[in-house]
Amino acid sequence: MSDLKKQATSMHRAASGLRGVGHHTAKPLAEFSAQQHDLKALGALLGAKGEIEKGMATLSGLAKQLEQEWESEAKFIGEVSDAFDLLDVLLAAAQGKKG
Repeated sequence: MSDLKKQATSMHRAASGLRGVGHHTAKPLAEFSAQQHDLKALGALLGAKGEIEKGMATLSGLAKQLEQEWESEAKFIGEVSDAFDLLDVLLAAAQGKKG
């Protein structure tokens, strides 16, 4: 197996793993987001309920952005992997014509 083929296979696996991140983070993120409005006791105790809610909302938003970025990275890695596959085929064909 050529080095390009190994790289392409590795990149396909990485892209697949990145695409699955959302499945693992969806439930914890939903639970976390649901709790941001249920901080009455803690907010009263600390006198900072509004700031805590803003912070939790910000963290939730950042987690969503990170997930979107990972999805974009997974797509890009998949495209690079496909390009490596094509390059490998073209190199093999070119070498076949020489040999």
